[in-house]
Amino acid sequence: MRSRLRGTALTLLLAGLLVGGIVASAITGQLAIAPTEVLGSLLRAVGIENGWAPTDPIVESTLWVVRFPRIVMGLMVGAALAVAGAVMQAIFGNPLAEPGVVGVSSGAALGASIAITIGASVLGGPGVAVFAFLGGLVATLLVYAVARAGGRTEVVTLLLTGIAINAFAQAGIAFVLFIADSASREQIVFWQLGSIAGALWGQVLLVGGVAVLGTVGALLLARQLDLLALGERSARQLGVNVERLRIVAIVLVALLTGAAVAFTGIIAFVGLVVPHIIRMIIGPAHRGLIVASAVGGGALLVIADLLTRTLIAGAELPIGMLTSLVGGPFFFYLLYRQRRRSGGWA
Repeated sequence: MRSRLRGTALTLLLAGLLVGGIVASAITGQLAIAPTEVLGSLLRAVGIENGWAPTDPIVESTLWVVRFPRIVMGLMVGAALAVAGAVMQAIFGNPLAEPGVVGVSSGAALGASIAITIGASVLGGPGVAVFAFLGGLVATLLVYAVARAGGRTEVVTLLLTGIAINAFAQAGIAFVLFIADSASREQIVFWQLGSIAGALWGQVLLVGGVAVLGTVGALLLARQLDLLALGERSARQLGVNVERLRIVAIVLVALLTGAAVAFTGIIAFVGLVVPHIIRMIIGPAHRGLIVASAVGGGALLVIADLLTRTLIAGAELPIGMLTSLVGGPFFFYLLYRQRRRSGGWA
């Protein structure tokens, strides 16, 4: 009961941060927009006429063509990556498992790069997203096949597997860059940096649909993931089909990661930092963990995207670089703490 109350309180706190980040992102930029104009524009969009709505068409266009799609994309991508990280840590039984660290994001980026080069992008967003999903799925299956042994995942094996998959994916992206034309090269470089700039409503709807369905799917698996945390033998005795659970979870992780990477590039460490901090606060119960991770991931990426636009005047930092600057030291801290607990590299 106490854990549930903590989870509810944390989710509400994160929701408040998310709302604050959304408002700040909507009003901040080269064109300053008043909060009342943002609210008025939203109310008018749902059919409520008011005196706050902007009268300048440039302001209206800036909100609905540039800022709102970008904000919603950040929210959905952050939620998708955080939920993917929470599920991945559950199925591997390791707090260091994360799509960016173990190569799933790189595999998805490789798939998206291939799609751009061979012309699958003519199908629109779904064409690139499908290839990104397939790349992420192959990477996740490789991690699962190589890193797990005897029902558990060794830290060293997991990290070495991630290094190998990341190296292979980067080599694949380099080869694709070599054979691609100049227009495709510019798009592929985008995947390696990570950015939410230029988000379109069609892309937002696709990523949003996947993020919502993926989060619902993760919630449906929450009870089985709780039982899996007790150990494979105990989970089987309680009626859990462990292998089927892991396969479904792997597909879910690849789907969430592929959809996010398809349009924003590699954004690392969101799936590592957010679920881990939330688990430390509210405990390991996956239902509350998944909900709070989705809200927290969305808040983190919305605020991070705001910082990329405002930290340096007249320039925009790649959001993937910013999340790595924050997530890298946190990853080292987790690695150091796990090493101390195990008395060595377990």
